[in-house]
Amino acid sequence: MRVLALDGALGDFTVAVHQGGAVRSRASRPPQRALEEGLSAVAEALSDATLDGPALARIAVGIGPGSFTGLRIAVSYAKSLATAWRVPLSGISLFDALDFNVDRHPRLTVVSARRGVVSVRYTDGGPSWRASGQSSAVLDDLLRRVEGTPFWVVNAPEDVLGALAERVEFVRTAQSPTPPIAAIAAIATQRAPAASPHEVRADYGELLPARPPAPR
Repeated sequence: MRVLALDGALGDFTVAVHQGGAVRSRASRPPQRALEEGLSAVAEALSDATLDGPALARIAVGIGPGSFTGLRIAVSYAKSLATAWRVPLSGISLFDALDFNVDRHPRLTVVSARRGVVSVRYTDGGPSWRASGQSSAVLDDLLRRVEGTPFWVVNAPEDVLGALAERVEFVRTAQSPTPPIAAIAAIATQRAPAASPHEVRADYGELLPARPPAPR
C-alpha cells in the first residue's frame, strides 16, 4: 500500500512515502517554514518516490497531541490533499505512533510541545488513562493513581524525566525503534480510513498557548 504520511506536531514538518513495509522517501521543513514550504516537502517526497498524489492508496496524518501550530498545519494540508486527490485519509494518534512496537507494560507515553506542559497516556495493558496540563500537576495525579507501581516511560523530555526522578526511586525509559512518521504510515495500513476527510480532527491535548479573555 502506498501511503503518504504527514506530521507537524512533534517538531519539524515531516513527510514520508511508505510502501511495501518501508519508507521509500522522506522530506522535512523546520517548524517556522511549515506553512510556506509544507507543500514543497510533499512534492519532494513524492518525486523522490516517483509517485504522484492520485497514485496513493492512503494519506495518513498525525493528529496529536503536540504543537498547536504544527498540528493545525499538518492536518489542514492532509485534509486538502485527500480531498483534491480523492484519496482516503487516516488520522493517527501520536501516542500510538510513539508506542509503535514498544512492548513494555505498564508504560507512560509523553508528548511535550512546550516546556512545563505535557500530554500523557498511561496504560497497563487494559484501559488507558490520559491527562494534559502543567507537568507537575499531571505527574502528581499519575503517581497517586499508580500507587507505587513501576512503569516504563516513552518519549519524555529531560525536564519531565527530571521531575519523575524527584518523585520515584528510579525511572525506566523505552523508545520505539520506528521513527514517528514511519509509524504513522504503518499504522494507517492496518486500520480503516475515515469515512470522510472532515471526520479527521486534531487532538490538541495540551493547554493552548493563549486563552480567550473571560466574559465580563
